[in-house]
Amino acid sequence: MHPGHDPTHAHGLHWKPRNPEYAARVRASFAAQGAMRTIRAELVGVAPGYCAIALKPHAAVSQQHGYVHGGIVSAIVDSAGGYAAFTLFPREASVLTVEFKLNLIAPADGDRILAEGFVVKPGRTLAVTRGEVHAERGDHRVLVAVMQQTLMVMHGKPDAPDAD
Repeated sequence: MHPGHDPTHAHGLHWKPRNPEYAARVRASFAAQGAMRTIRAELVGVAPGYCAIALKPHAAVSQQHGYVHGGIVSAIVDSAGGYAAFTLFPREASVLTVEFKLNLIAPADGDRILAEGFVVKPGRTLAVTRGEVHAERGDHRVLVAVMQQTLMVMHGKPDAPDAD
């Protein structure tokens, strides 16, 4: 997270997790994702109804102008939203994205790209989240993308084998 940035205060998060081990579960599931490992994304924040994923830009994730590619921005905010919802899921459920809409509003150009996911509605079958992606350079943050997402609560389907 950005220094001095408190997402639980700023966004009024007040969710109560069903599983007291939600943070360890999110960390294990994230570690099992080859995609996040491949792009060198890092899980940097987990709280009930919230997740933050950071990426330090590097050549392998850039597009032709040198900015972080929109597909990479999309991937990290999709995961941030998914894991935000996952923090509120019951122990026997896993998460799967059903759909998301992403608006890219500025180039992802910074020393660090931070994707944050916030739960809007934690339903029994479907959960809705929203996401924000900021490009950070020192103490300066620029909003580069916003997302709305629908996720499926996969009851009875375990997460990655090493994630529990």
